[in-house]
Amino acid sequence: MAMSKGKLRRKPYEKRLFRLQAELVKLQEWVRAEGHRLVVIFEGRDAAGKGSTIKRVTEYLNPRVARIVALPAPTERERTQWYFQRYVEHLPAAGEIALFDRSWYNRAGVERVMGFCTQEEYTRFLHQCPIFERLLVEDGVLLRKYWFSVSDTEQERRFRARLEDPMRRWKLSAMDLESITRWEEYSRAKDEMMVHTHIPEAPWYEVEGEDKRRARINMISHLLSTIPYHEVQRTPLEIPPRPAPTGYRRPPRVETPVPDVTGDLH
Repeated sequence: MAMSKGKLRRKPYEKRLFRLQAELVKLQEWVRAEGHRLVVIFEGRDAAGKGSTIKRVTEYLNPRVARIVALPAPTERERTQWYFQRYVEHLPAAGEIALFDRSWYNRAGVERVMGFCTQEEYTRFLHQCPIFERLLVEDGVLLRKYWFSVSDTEQERRFRARLEDPMRRWKLSAMDLESITRWEEYSRAKDEMMVHTHIPEAPWYEVEGEDKRRARINMISHLLSTIPYHEVQRTPLEIPPRPAPTGYRRPPRVETPVPDVTGDLH
């Protein structure tokens, strides 16, 4: 994919993003009303913009409908289960959206490169993953898979920015830094993963992440274009008139009020 030229300016970006977020709300209501199940997978290079894109996708969505799935490392018990088992319980029911901030593709990426799985487990994953995803699609799940790309120089720049920012330092781990020294290994792992898991029923879509603003706009626009949603007519709501008082008197407070510390704010 060719790199975008120039950074997208904030004003047009925010204007377009807001329109797309309004469409995402319509999509959410369509999923809820029609009982669809939508799974969106976000994978890619560390610091390529997955998390910030998910944040914009969900900004105006109902968390009871659209859930972010970001699983920690598997427990000892989970390591003894069928590999896909712990992901299955997070799949959406009717009327729900599940956004996977990394997914079962951990096995084809970090587990493969860092040696957290055996060659046999890795080979079995490449065989079973297309079967698993075909079963999901066959059962009616709307499955979309996005791979976020970023150059090595831009990735390192973002790592350094996180390292120097105390508010974002938590986003950087020793495992992330390994992706610098193992850049080519991750590249080979991604190439092999694509060969086996880019299937007609669930193809991969690549998002160029060099400019995060462009990446968010392009990813959200594409997602909306692939789903035949429509605006759902909702039952009109009216705020009822407040009834007349009936003599209720509030008893003395027993709760402790939160101190007001806003006196110096003007």
